[in-house]
Amino acid sequence: MNVLDEIVADQLRTDLPDLATGDTVRVSARVIEGNKERVQVFEGVIMRLRGGGITRSITVRKIASGVGVERTFKIHSPRIEKIDVVRHGQARRAQLYFLRKRVGKSATLRERRTSG
Repeated sequence: MNVLDEIVADQLRTDLPDLATGDTVRVSARVIEGNKERVQVFEGVIMRLRGGGITRSITVRKIASGVGVERTFKIHSPRIEKIDVVRHGQARRAQLYFLRKRVGKSATLRERRTSG
């Protein structure tokens, strides 16, 4: 293990669920506005997972007032309070950019079957 990995190892979060492309997640992120801090919840479908280790990030897409909104989160960031998996979606692609062109029911993914 090199020096950089040793420094980063204690900053990795261990409370994260197993995330996959197509999952519907609820991300609670701390937002600072002026001198106040609050928690903002962003719920949507994971369009892509990117990177590894401390730089791992997810892009989450939701529809807000009829407009598609995408937001990227660094999952090991201290600004992220928690990530909850609402639903496991079945995706046959690594990146779900085709969802940008879809509206309504055609933009939903089937639920992934889990054993147990």
